Amino acid sequence: MAAAESFLAFNPAARPGPAAASRRRARGPRNRKKGWKRWSGPEAQLGREIGDFLEDVGLQERAAGGLISEQPDEGLFFLDTGNAPKGQRLKKPPEKPLHVDLVLQPLSKVPPPKNICAHQTPNGRKEKRRQEFWEKKAEKGIFPRGERRLRARLSRGGAPTPQKPPELGRSDPQRSFYDIWGEHNPLDAPLAGQDPWYLQQTKKMRVQRPARLQAKPSPLPPVEVIGQGGSYNPPFQEHQDLLLRALEVETRRTREEEKVERRLKVTEEPPSEEAVLREQLQGLLEEEEEEEEEEQEENRDPPRKREQPGRKTEKQRRKEKEQREKAAGRARSRLASQRLQGLFRLRSLRRALLQRDSELRRRRLLRERRRLQRETAPRRLGRLRYEDPGPEVQLSEELPESLRSLRPEGNVLRDRFKSLQRRNMIEPRERAKFKRRYRVKYVEKRAFREVTV
Repeated sequence: MAAAESFLAFNPAARPGPAAASRRRARGPRNRKKGWKRWSGPEAQLGREIGDFLEDVGLQERAAGGLISEQPDEGLFFLDTGNAPKGQRLKKPPEKPLHVDLVLQPLSKVPPPKNICAHQTPNGRKEKRRQEFWEKKAEKGIFPRGERRLRARLSRGGAPTPQKPPELGRSDPQRSFYDIWGEHNPLDAPLAGQDPWYLQQTKKMRVQRPARLQAKPSPLPPVEVIGQGGSYNPPFQEHQDLLLRALEVETRRTREEEKVERRLKVTEEPPSEEAVLREQLQGLLEEEEEEEEEEQEENRDPPRKREQPGRKTEKQRRKEKEQREKAAGRARSRLASQRLQGLFRLRSLRRALLQRDSELRRRRLLRERRRLQRETAPRRLGRLRYEDPGPEVQLSEELPESLRSLRPEGNVLRDRFKSLQRRNMIEPRERAKFKRRYRVKYVEKRAFREVTV
């Protein structure tokens, strides 16, 4: 180490020491950012100064057209005499198109081929000849039908000037409620008294709502209020009536179930041994039966011929004519006597007419009642019929003693769903049933540990 320190270098800068270590040139490439930091020293400072000078010179040449030190005073300063208008904004340079738009522009200088069909008009020659024809007719005072109707309407009074409807905003406190489809609609007031044809062509006339859209599918209310018997702490008689209606519903359901079971029940006795044997031998004894039938047919007597009636004599014809005349005379005398007796039957006839009127009135009221019942009854909208869920009721021992111990009865969602079905808004539906597509296979897997030798 001592020998290395006593070694003399060829030049003073290469001699060992602290000054020589600071002036040692760093090794490494200078064309990368990593080498920029290493390039420090007088040469780097000189290079930076030269670069800044050249950049300043280039900026002056671009901005002022040369070095500012060489420019005359007239090119750098001017005298403001006040003639130029002040306060004007400088015009912004036109914005350059975005790079996205430049990319989308066609690169070819050849224009696209012209579409001839796009500049053609259907029936162009025919329309041109028609226009020339009516131009010649217009010189003589003859116009087409539409033009004549328009001129006649303008000569009568001209087209009405459209008026602006009154401002009826929601913020107006004096605004009252009105029906936009009603007769007295304030929105239709500016259009009153104008030409209906003009309003129809200008689309200013309000479309009339058809009557079928105003009719409700059912007159039933959306929410039906339950009676007093279903309320909290109901009256005794009202609660008993509700229980009676619920009992009738359950009785009707039970009868229907029993009716179905009774129809499906097998009531016939099992066949006896003789009936089974006869069924098994059926078809084997056909030949014997055929022979017996042939013998019976042979033993039967031949059918007798019907005797044809002979020709009537003059005496028979005369007697029949006399009998017909006597019967007609008796009928006429009976009718005359009935008419004579009818004068003395005025009271009974009046009573019969009153009874008939009362019967007709009763039938008319019955038909009206049935019609109202059909209107309120659910219709058949689908393959299923509407099933009434029945009244929601609590037994006497289930009535709560206080409002705090009251339990909700029924389901609100199910009640609304049934209400839509009852009012013919939707068709009656049932819960979808799960149907397995493939049958389930059961596989018994036994582990090898369970197998015993």
